[in-house]
Amino acid sequence: MTTKSAAAATLPTVHGYPRQGRGRELKKAIEGYWRGTVTADALLAAASGLRRENWTRLTAAGIREVPTGDFSLYDHVLDASVAVGAIPDRHRAAVEADPLDGYFAMARGTQDVAPLEMTKWFDTNYHYLVPELGPDTVFAANPAKAVGELREARALGHDARPVLVGPVTYLLLAKPAPGVAAGFQPITLLDRLLPVYAQLLADLRAAGAHWVQLDEPALVQDRTPAELNAAARAYRDLGALTDRPKLLVASYFDRLGEALPVLAKAPVDGLALDFTGPAAANLDDLAAVGGLPGKRLVAGVVDGRNVWINDLERSLATLATLLGLADRVDVAPSCSLLHVPLDAGLEREVDPQIARWLAFAKQKTEEVALLARGLREGTGAITADLAANRADLASRAASPITRDPAVRARAAAVTPDDARRARAYPERAVAQRARLGLPLLPTTTIGSFPQTTELRVARADLAAGRIDAAAYRERMEAEVREVVAHQEKAGLDVLVHGEPERNDMVQYFAEQLTGYLATRHGWVQSYGTRYVRPPVLAGDISRPHPMTVDWFRYAQGLTDRPVKGMLTGPVTMLAWSFVRDDQPLADTACQVALALRDEVTDLEAAGAAVVQVDEPALRETLPLRAADRPAYLEWATEAFRLATSGVRADTQVHTHMCYAEFGAIMTAIDELDADVISLEAARSHMEVAGELAAAGYPREVGPGVWDIHSPRVPGTEEVVELLRTGLAAIPAERLWVNPDCGLKTRGRPETRASLENLVAAARLLRAELAGGAAGRPVG
Repeated sequence: MTTKSAAAATLPTVHGYPRQGRGRELKKAIEGYWRGTVTADALLAAASGLRRENWTRLTAAGIREVPTGDFSLYDHVLDASVAVGAIPDRHRAAVEADPLDGYFAMARGTQDVAPLEMTKWFDTNYHYLVPELGPDTVFAANPAKAVGELREARALGHDARPVLVGPVTYLLLAKPAPGVAAGFQPITLLDRLLPVYAQLLADLRAAGAHWVQLDEPALVQDRTPAELNAAARAYRDLGALTDRPKLLVASYFDRLGEALPVLAKAPVDGLALDFTGPAAANLDDLAAVGGLPGKRLVAGVVDGRNVWINDLERSLATLATLLGLADRVDVAPSCSLLHVPLDAGLEREVDPQIARWLAFAKQKTEEVALLARGLREGTGAITADLAANRADLASRAASPITRDPAVRARAAAVTPDDARRARAYPERAVAQRARLGLPLLPTTTIGSFPQTTELRVARADLAAGRIDAAAYRERMEAEVREVVAHQEKAGLDVLVHGEPERNDMVQYFAEQLTGYLATRHGWVQSYGTRYVRPPVLAGDISRPHPMTVDWFRYAQGLTDRPVKGMLTGPVTMLAWSFVRDDQPLADTACQVALALRDEVTDLEAAGAAVVQVDEPALRETLPLRAADRPAYLEWATEAFRLATSGVRADTQVHTHMCYAEFGAIMTAIDELDADVISLEAARSHMEVAGELAAAGYPREVGPGVWDIHSPRVPGTEEVVELLRTGLAAIPAERLWVNPDCGLKTRGRPETRASLENLVAAARLLRAELAGGAAGRPVG
């Protein structure tokens, strides 16, 4: 092996590409199919067209080896479950009757059958559908999607590399199926699963695959010796197959750590490693294990999760070092480009100075191709590009946009007392109950109500100048009146204004804070057909004026019941944005928290007795390795308290979290010091209630009783049973009744019916408690 030969062979590639299309055509086709206005054939044709566009776009940017199998109609982990035949028993008949409808039923559920649980994909804001497995699970290879998409790409003349979720990660992401003992470990099914992967690999080789990528991001987390042994066994067995393509095992999001020597020694043909952020440690770790002699290394040196331009000279230096550690070094983003928008060139309204600093998926593929060329041909071949890149990096570092002396002075003056409530929770609880006068099992919603077509049209009309601000305000006020009236009629105890004026729970605030940049076309998939436009956090943060107070005042003036002030918390404002990478996250979080603190105190001054500051991203932003978590949780919980601790004792502070595994952050949830926390719990059958009880959580809790990511309406008895489970863990005086999450994606009829059933269930249990069960859990 020589450095020169490794450089000469260098090619650019990517792990995956955004699925939605430039105009979110995939979302429109799928939702049209669900409504019955698009046929199955038309949906599949639209999907095929989008794949073709992606491959064409990649090759035009210089990508020589395109991925296949990364495209999905809903979720790539769900695709993996279908590929290995892991269909839950309750969905098997539907899948056998109509595979497409059965696929969507697993994702969304039906009125009669619950969907798979959904949770965060590692520390991103993408959501995957959790495989359900048990001792009786029977796997069977279904290569139709993987082989079909490979053949599509090859027929168009592309050199294609199929991408599959690796067997170890698939099992480590799975959970015990309903009715299976909680202690069951899906990884024990590895020996049963590996022959299915062997069959998939053989089928892909027969279809013309030279390489297949197996994604193993679960191996960047802390893993037990048994799990590392499982990984070693998996790739020993798959590597020993004779009827297989070459195997590229990919990891991303962090360093491989203890798993690196396991994979380096495995009889596979290449590794794809992340070399950005904390994963930069992979460089020294790779050298320490002696590199990858005889193997291919796909080096992820372009950040696949953020939107800032690459430091090309720094990346070239990293790549030059790597050339001595493998037979062939290819260049790639750090992970799939699924996590960034499509094309920064579409953002024509962005300040031209800032536009020079941005790189979305299209620009990142160009950076990857440029780096590969520089490695192959030498830096002299890209001299002009390097000079332009240096100028853009210098422009960002020197820009007054990135530094506001007043903001920095205020953040520097923060003291520990600023992040503590003046009174402890027991005293606050007494004051709040006296002020609010709520019944046992108080009912509320999380915040948003359905964002109807009429609301979106009004927002588009305002942006296009077809209506003025006064007409838009009138339309939004009419919606608030309807939402408040419906909640009163349904019997809810604590109301919301429904957030009709908000385009997104982060973007809405970002558009009103200095330092943030909103995009017009920066859509990123969150789950299924749900896309968001994360704002770009480009500079120091401050609040020029109140953001929600007028809407709170209007809604509270319509009712005698308490209306919640609704804000998004500082950690979520960072996590669901493309955050600046030129200063510590803790510093940015402090700036956002101070801006929110001003809004919280203004809401209280306007009469808000309840203020909710949502932090659904607290768990998802948790570092993947345990050693990195204490520092993160310290600044994250402090930022929340800094935002919320300026209010009186009788003002009740709520927070909300959804679709994550909460067990790892129970101590942090306590340290938020929120008076009430609402959490996703319906799909997981109230698991979190037991976890909170086991952790001794002392405050009020609203575990969700309605899975709002499914179109089905929960019946009253179903809600009652969930609440009984909750009451077995949490005393009635500390239990709230609410949906899992906001209702933005739901329709009005199902919202009305579901909320009426939710209130009816709470009333039934209140009657039981009043009838003599108040001294013990109702179960």
